[in-house]
Amino acid sequence: MVTTAVRTAEQTVDVPEIADPSRIAPKDARELSKRFFDRLTVLEEGTPEYQYARNTLIEMNMSLVRYAAGRFRSRGAEEMEDIVQVGMIGLIKAIDRFELSREVEFTSFAVPYIVGEIKRFFRDTSWAVHVPRRLQEARVQLARANEELRSRLGRTPTTKELSQLMSLPEREVVEAQLASNGYTSASLDATIGGSEDGEAALADFIGNEDAALGLIEDFHSLAPLIAELDERDRKIIHWRFVEELTQAQIGERLGVSQMHVSRLISRLLGRLREGMLSTV
Repeated sequence: MVTTAVRTAEQTVDVPEIADPSRIAPKDARELSKRFFDRLTVLEEGTPEYQYARNTLIEMNMSLVRYAAGRFRSRGAEEMEDIVQVGMIGLIKAIDRFELSREVEFTSFAVPYIVGEIKRFFRDTSWAVHVPRRLQEARVQLARANEELRSRLGRTPTTKELSQLMSLPEREVVEAQLASNGYTSASLDATIGGSEDGEAALADFIGNEDAALGLIEDFHSLAPLIAELDERDRKIIHWRFVEELTQAQIGERLGVSQMHVSRLISRLLGRLREGMLSTV
C-alpha cells in the first residue's frame, strides 16, 4: 500500500493507493474511510481524483451492503443479487451525504440508508400499484383476521366482525380490503367485453401518461425546503439552476473560490435530497 499526497490550495491530505479496495477488512475500512472522506472535502467534484476517492470508498464499504442484505437471505439466491444491487444504491447515497463533522461512525450512518433502500425496493416491487404503507400493513393483518374468522365461523366474516378482531374502525377495514386489490394486477393486453367492436384490450381505454405531471409533486415538495434556506443559499440555487451560471461565475459574485462553491452546492443538494426523501 503506497501513500500519496493530494495537495490543494487549502491543505494537503495523505491517502493510500489501494490496489483492491474490496479486499480491505471491515476494521481497516473504517479507519481508511475517514481519510478518504477528508480527501473528498478538498477535491472538486467531477475530477478524476474525486472520482477515485469516491469509488474507493464504495468498494471498501461493500461489506456493509453484504451485511445488511444478509437480513433478507430468505428471499432466495436470485433475489439476493437484486437486493445487493439495491443496497449499493443506499451505500452510494450514504457516501454522498456523509460528513465527518457529524461525529458519528460512517458504518452507523450508512447501514440505515442501505436497509432503507432495500425495504423501499420490497415496498415498491411487491405491490402491483403503490398504496400507503399503513394500508399495506393493514392488508397483512386483514388476511390473518379473515383466515381466523373463516376457521372459527365456517363462513366469510362481515366487516364488523373483522373490525372487532382487528381493533380497527370499519372504515379502515374497508380501505384495507380495497388496498388488497392493488397487490395483484391484470395484463393490459387482457381482453374485455362490452365494446361495439366485440372484445377490446384494456390498454385501449387507458390514456398516455404525461411525464411532466410527475414533476408537480416534486415541485410542491421542494418549494418549502428551498424557502427554509437562507438568502445566500437561495441565490446560489437560483444562479446555478435557473440562470445556469458556472461555478466560477458564482464564485466571482460571492468572492470565493470555485472549489468552495462546489462544496456549497454539494451540501445544499444533499440537504434538499434528504428533505425530499423524508417526505416519501
